[in-house]
Amino acid sequence: MVTLLILLVIGALIGGGVWQQSRINAAKNATRDAQARVKAVEGERDAAREETRLARENVRVVTKYVDRVQTVYVKGKTITKEIPVYVTPEADAACVVPAGFVRIHDAAAANTTPEPAAGDPDAPAAGVTLSAIAETVADNYTQYHALGEQLIGLQDYVRTSCPAAQASP
Repeated sequence: MVTLLILLVIGALIGGGVWQQSRINAAKNATRDAQARVKAVEGERDAAREETRLARENVRVVTKYVDRVQTVYVKGKTITKEIPVYVTPEADAACVVPAGFVRIHDAAAANTTPEPAAGDPDAPAAGVTLSAIAETVADNYTQYHALGEQLIGLQDYVRTSCPAAQASP
Protein backbone atom coordinates (compact mmCIF):
# COMPACT_ATOMS: atom_id res chain seq x y z
CA MET A 1 0.00 0.00 0.00
CA VAL A 2 2.86 2.38 0.78
CA THR A 3 4.39 1.47 -2.57
CA LEU A 4 1.15 2.28 -4.27
CA LEU A 5 0.96 5.57 -2.42
CA ILE A 6 4.56 6.40 -3.40
CA LEU A 7 3.79 5.50 -7.03
CA LEU A 8 0.72 7.73 -6.94
CA VAL A 9 2.75 10.63 -5.51
CA ILE A 10 5.47 10.09 -8.13
CA GLY A 11 2.81 9.88 -10.84
CA ALA A 12 1.17 13.04 -9.55
CA LEU A 13 4.52 14.85 -9.52
CA ILE A 14 5.35 13.69 -13.04
CA GLY A 15 1.84 14.56 -14.24
CA GLY A 16 2.10 17.96 -12.56
CA GLY A 17 5.45 18.55 -14.22
CA VAL A 18 4.10 17.57 -17.61
CA TRP A 19 1.05 19.73 -17.05
CA GLN A 20 3.24 22.67 -15.96
CA GLN A 21 5.52 22.22 -19.00
CA SER A 22 2.51 22.20 -21.32
CA ARG A 23 1.31 25.47 -19.74
CA ILE A 24 4.77 27.00 -20.25
CA ASN A 25 4.83 25.84 -23.88
CA ALA A 26 1.34 27.22 -24.44
CA ALA A 27 2.42 30.56 -22.95
CA LYS A 28 5.51 30.63 -25.21
CA ASN A 29 3.35 29.88 -28.26
CA ALA A 30 0.87 32.56 -27.25
CA THR A 31 3.74 35.03 -26.84
CA ARG A 32 5.12 34.14 -30.29
CA ASP A 33 1.66 34.49 -31.82
CA ALA A 34 1.16 37.85 -30.11
CA GLN A 35 4.55 39.07 -31.33
CA ALA A 36 3.70 37.97 -34.88
CA ARG A 37 0.37 39.81 -34.67
CA VAL A 38 2.13 42.93 -33.36
CA LYS A 39 4.61 42.80 -36.25
CA ALA A 40 1.77 42.37 -38.74
CA VAL A 41 -0.14 45.30 -37.26
CA GLU A 42 3.03 47.42 -37.25
CA GLY A 43 3.56 46.52 -40.92
CA GLU A 44 -0.02 47.51 -41.74
CA ARG A 45 0.43 50.74 -39.79
CA ASP A 46 3.64 51.56 -41.65
CA ALA A 47 2.00 50.78 -45.00
CA ALA A 48 -0.96 53.03 -44.12
CA ARG A 49 1.41 55.84 -43.13
CA GLU A 50 3.27 55.49 -46.43
CA GLU A 51 0.00 55.45 -48.38
CA THR A 52 -1.10 58.60 -46.58
CA ARG A 53 2.24 60.29 -47.29
CA LEU A 54 2.05 59.35 -50.97
CA ALA A 55 -1.56 60.51 -51.23
CA ARG A 56 -0.62 63.90 -49.78
CA GLU A 57 2.36 64.12 -52.11
CA ASN A 58 0.19 63.13 -55.09
CA VAL A 59 -2.27 65.91 -54.32
CA ARG A 60 0.60 68.41 -54.09
CA VAL A 61 2.22 67.28 -57.34
CA VAL A 62 -1.07 67.05 -59.26
CA THR A 63 -2.25 70.45 -58.04
CA LYS A 64 1.08 72.10 -58.85
CA TYR A 65 1.24 70.73 -62.38
CA VAL A 66 -2.45 71.09 -63.20
CA ASP A 67 -2.01 74.78 -62.41
CA ARG A 68 1.11 74.96 -64.58
CA VAL A 69 -0.62 73.20 -67.50
CA GLN A 70 -3.61 75.56 -67.21
CA THR A 71 -1.20 78.51 -67.32
CA VAL A 72 0.31 77.10 -70.53
CA TYR A 73 -3.15 76.88 -72.14
CA VAL A 74 -4.02 80.44 -71.07
CA LYS A 75 -0.79 81.71 -72.63
CA GLY A 76 -1.55 79.71 -75.79
CA LYS A 77 -5.01 81.26 -76.08
CA THR A 78 -3.49 84.70 -75.61
CA ILE A 79 -0.97 84.04 -78.39
CA THR A 80 -3.73 82.76 -80.70
CA LYS A 81 -5.79 85.91 -80.05
CA GLU A 82 -2.80 88.02 -81.12
CA ILE A 83 -2.42 86.31 -84.54
CA PRO A 84 -4.57 88.90 -86.41
CA VAL A 85 -2.32 91.66 -85.03
CA TYR A 86 0.86 90.03 -86.28
CA VAL A 87 -0.44 88.22 -89.36
CA THR A 88 -2.76 90.73 -90.98
CA PRO A 89 -5.26 90.11 -93.78
CA GLU A 90 -2.80 91.87 -96.07
CA ALA A 91 -0.11 89.33 -95.13
CA ASP A 92 -2.62 86.51 -95.75
CA ALA A 93 -3.33 87.93 -99.23
CA ALA A 94 0.35 88.45 -100.03
CA CYS A 95 1.52 85.00 -98.97
CA VAL A 96 0.48 82.02 -101.01
CA VAL A 97 0.85 78.83 -99.03
CA PRO A 98 1.99 76.07 -101.37
CA ALA A 99 0.30 72.66 -101.35
CA GLY A 100 3.71 71.00 -100.87
CA PHE A 101 4.17 72.87 -97.58
CA VAL A 102 0.74 71.75 -96.36
CA ARG A 103 1.51 68.14 -97.36
CA ILE A 104 4.84 68.17 -95.47
CA HIS A 105 3.32 69.88 -92.44
CA ASP A 106 0.45 67.40 -92.22
CA ALA A 107 2.82 64.43 -92.60
CA ALA A 108 5.06 65.78 -89.83
CA ALA A 109 2.05 66.37 -87.57
CA ALA A 110 0.89 62.78 -88.14
CA ASN A 111 4.45 61.40 -87.96
CA THR A 112 4.01 59.70 -91.31
CA THR A 113 5.83 59.77 -94.63
CA PRO A 114 4.27 62.39 -96.93
CA GLU A 115 2.08 61.14 -99.71
CA PRO A 116 3.58 61.48 -103.20
CA ALA A 117 2.70 64.81 -104.81
CA ALA A 118 -0.54 64.59 -106.78
CA GLY A 119 0.14 67.85 -108.53
CA ASP A 120 2.42 70.86 -108.51
CA PRO A 121 3.82 71.23 -104.97
CA ASP A 122 4.18 74.98 -105.59
CA ALA A 123 0.49 75.39 -106.43
CA PRO A 124 -1.52 77.30 -103.83
CA ALA A 125 -3.21 75.17 -101.20
CA ALA A 126 -6.92 75.82 -101.36
CA GLY A 127 -8.27 77.57 -98.27
CA VAL A 128 -4.97 77.62 -96.35
CA THR A 129 -3.82 81.06 -95.21
CA LEU A 130 -0.73 82.25 -93.40
CA SER A 131 -2.84 83.14 -90.34
CA ALA A 132 -4.31 79.60 -90.29
CA ILE A 133 -0.78 78.19 -90.30
CA ALA A 134 0.19 80.57 -87.48
CA GLU A 135 -2.81 79.38 -85.45
CA THR A 136 -1.90 75.72 -86.05
CA VAL A 137 1.71 76.31 -85.05
CA ALA A 138 0.65 78.22 -81.91
CA ASP A 139 -1.74 75.39 -80.95
CA ASN A 140 0.95 72.77 -81.57
CA TYR A 141 3.47 74.60 -79.39
CA THR A 142 0.87 75.11 -76.67
CA GLN A 143 0.24 71.36 -76.65
CA TYR A 144 4.01 70.74 -76.64
CA HIS A 145 4.51 72.97 -73.58
CA ALA A 146 1.51 71.44 -71.77
CA LEU A 147 2.87 67.92 -72.33
CA GLY A 148 6.28 69.12 -71.16
CA GLU A 149 4.77 70.33 -67.88
CA GLN A 150 2.94 67.03 -67.48
CA LEU A 151 6.18 65.13 -68.02
CA ILE A 152 8.00 67.28 -65.46
CA GLY A 153 5.15 66.58 -63.03
CA LEU A 154 5.40 62.85 -63.65
CA GLN A 155 9.16 62.94 -63.12
CA ASP A 156 8.71 64.82 -59.83
CA TYR A 157 6.07 62.31 -58.76
CA VAL A 158 8.40 59.39 -59.49
CA ARG A 159 11.27 61.06 -57.63
CA THR A 160 9.14 61.69 -54.54
CA SER A 161 7.27 58.40 -54.46
CA CYS A 162 9.98 55.90 -55.37
CA PRO A 163 12.92 55.67 -52.95
CA ALA A 164 15.10 54.03 -55.63
CA ALA A 165 14.51 56.98 -57.96
CA GLN A 166 15.61 59.40 -55.24
CA ALA A 167 18.99 57.68 -54.97
CA SER A 168 19.78 57.90 -58.69
CA PRO A 169 21.08 61.15 -60.27
